[in-house]
Amino acid sequence: MKRVDVWETTIDQQNLLAVQPQIQMLDASVVVEASITIHVNAQEKYQIMDGFGASFTDASAYLVYNKLEQGARERLMQQLFNAEEGIGISLLRQPMGASDFASVLYSYNDLPAGSQDMTLQHFSIEHDRAYIIPLLQEALRINPQLKIMASPWSPPGWMKTSGQMIGGTLKTECYDTYAAYFVQFIQAYEREGIPIYAVTIQNEPGYEPKEYSGMILKPEEERDFIAHHLGPAFEREGISALILCYDHNWDVPEHPLTVLHDPVARRYIAGSAWHCYGGAHEAMSMVRDAYPDKGIWFTEASGGAWVPPFREAFLDQMKHVIRSTRNWSKSVVWWNIALDEHNGPTVLSNSTCRGLVGIHQQTGEITVHLDYCTLGHISKFVVPGAVRIGSDTVVDIVETVAFRNPDGSTVLIVSNRTAEEQTFQIKVDGASFIYSLSDEGAVTFKW
Repeated sequence: MKRVDVWETTIDQQNLLAVQPQIQMLDASVVVEASITIHVNAQEKYQIMDGFGASFTDASAYLVYNKLEQGARERLMQQLFNAEEGIGISLLRQPMGASDFASVLYSYNDLPAGSQDMTLQHFSIEHDRAYIIPLLQEALRINPQLKIMASPWSPPGWMKTSGQMIGGTLKTECYDTYAAYFVQFIQAYEREGIPIYAVTIQNEPGYEPKEYSGMILKPEEERDFIAHHLGPAFEREGISALILCYDHNWDVPEHPLTVLHDPVARRYIAGSAWHCYGGAHEAMSMVRDAYPDKGIWFTEASGGAWVPPFREAFLDQMKHVIRSTRNWSKSVVWWNIALDEHNGPTVLSNSTCRGLVGIHQQTGEITVHLDYCTLGHISKFVVPGAVRIGSDTVVDIVETVAFRNPDGSTVLIVSNRTAEEQTFQIKVDGASFIYSLSDEGAVTFKW
């Protein structure tokens, strides 16, 4: 019979994605005492997975590239992108220009106030060549399966009614120029050996920040921009990057539904992207049910002080790992890869976000946070191209999600949502095994 490999995290932090003794599978007819039975069914197939990861924001890339000695940087990159030595990140969501986690606000076409450049003669990715592009190139060398998604926080200020990166809306006369901006970005990155797998149109289009790059993009505006400007521009220029709409919280599914309702826009759109800061995971299933040929991507969930570590944050993130994928998401993506001892560098006056790791600016000391561990419970074991398969789940007690990798291996992730140890039996293909998971712990099985 098969042997099962086991990695567990306990809420007392004695085990953090720690290898446990192998389990020998038994014949499924063997009678065991377990209050819960989890059937894993590889014949029940759902979405194909794209990848799991985070973001090399300007802040994260600056810290990793400039604040670590070469040896420490190389070791950290292996821990991030190598599945054998680390957690095997397979998807990066990269800001196109400045996000809130940058030292200055910038785009790829910054001009003096009152100027414009409708033909993008001054377009340049020079800013990214200092430390972002070298790290993306290194990440691709370590994990050639890595996919890179790009999301703008703002168009260049001169394209907007505010005249700056903060606030405002996209001027209608700049729609074609902004579509060309996406094309030039993708082509420039490809010349650096960095293919762009997908783009979203606007990070959090329903929120207008006061301190960092951003703007409101109404669903009707996004629909028209994709249908009549970006989609045709990609088609004309032979751009293969997927176009994803929305890229905001679960509490406004009406936004992607409005965009996808238009048949012209829908023709160019691969699906919708989602964040975790409002609403419930089931909104993704609702949109997927309305448009079953369109994919779902979960693209941002930041750890931060608003969900205190370790216990609350660990349970919260394991819930996202399981419930987002059970609601059709092809990805699980946290936010910053690294932040410093002040939760920066950032343009925010008060940052409460947390990275996968912390890097002290003066000492270069690296602290591995729980976010690395929660992501690792899926990213280390489930590879791009895996398919989600059937598994029983007991909501708020023992929650599960299962995958079949392209090599035929099966991965089952289990989260104990209760304050008591839970013993359960796993049944699969005529075989079974039993496991006792400590209170509020999580475990990944692979066989």
